[in-house]
Amino acid sequence: MFVDETTIKARAGDGGRGCISFRREKYEPWGGPNGGDGGKGGDVVLRGDDDQNNLVDFKFKPHWNGERGEHGQGKDCNGREGRPAVLRVPLGTVAYRLDTGEMVAEILEDGQEFVLCRGGKGGFGNTRFKSSVNRAPRKAGPGEPGETGEFRLELKSIADIGLVGFPNAGKSSLTNLITNARPKTAPYPFTTLHPQIGVIEYPEEYERLVLADVPGLIAGASEDRGLGHRFLRHIERCQLLLVILDLAGTDARDPRDDYRQLLRELELYDPALLDKPRLVAANKMDEPAAAANLAKFKRRYPKVAHVPISCLSEEGIPKLRKELLKRVLRLRAKEKKSPSRPARTSLTPE
Repeated sequence: MFVDETTIKARAGDGGRGCISFRREKYEPWGGPNGGDGGKGGDVVLRGDDDQNNLVDFKFKPHWNGERGEHGQGKDCNGREGRPAVLRVPLGTVAYRLDTGEMVAEILEDGQEFVLCRGGKGGFGNTRFKSSVNRAPRKAGPGEPGETGEFRLELKSIADIGLVGFPNAGKSSLTNLITNARPKTAPYPFTTLHPQIGVIEYPEEYERLVLADVPGLIAGASEDRGLGHRFLRHIERCQLLLVILDLAGTDARDPRDDYRQLLRELELYDPALLDKPRLVAANKMDEPAAAANLAKFKRRYPKVAHVPISCLSEEGIPKLRKELLKRVLRLRAKEKKSPSRPARTSLTPE
């Protein structure tokens, strides 16, 4: 099961009570106060984990509680801090407050942590209240309650390339050919029901690219229609968009209209997506009508970069792999030089 959106209820631990205690030893029946402080309650913490790839753990366990701090004890023994509740989330997870919709955290790196709810402070023991006028205080702090909250967790995949296209255009077949992912392929629309994340390996260059294949879009996807509307967020962080088109014109479709409609859906969802570099994979070039359709496409969109391919005969696949690597490396180098953007974590093996 792939889960990319869920809600959780978080409650940090309460602080432990302070202790009221007095030192009583042989020959010192009236020793001073020695009550220890209560321990701090455990936090609820988000932690990025590169080994996680979706939010399924939180769908079936929505309640997360930090441990209560231990109460203070005599002989100046402070209570132990409560253990935190650590939520290991995949990279790209965004947390929103359920009541206000405010974004509170964005986890992008392995090991990155964010405290969703802070544990309550422990109460002071009576030793803290000793003064020159009150040598035997019978007072201690109760400990503060921990913070609580309800949050919506969303996963926006971190990938170099976002693969988009209409149903049955060949996205799953292309993902099978160039990555290590193995999505289901079949000769009918909506075979892919959830995003697929695959890695394109380049052993000779010691490089790898991450590709996100989202379910097929349809007209009106940005308005909550079809399967692709809720998965468009997975291409928001991609550096390059790979648009796959059916050049065979299956079901009397026109590749030129498909391209225009895809760009329209991306623009309606988020206009910033149109600012991303794009490359068109002109698929099904083994079909009789493909060559004529490609010529028409180039006449209407002469400046659009494209690579003719066939997922059936694997024609053009090596060229597409090289073109993807060249473009992503160029974007990475440009990003590193840009002072306005943080440096991207390299996926190149050390």
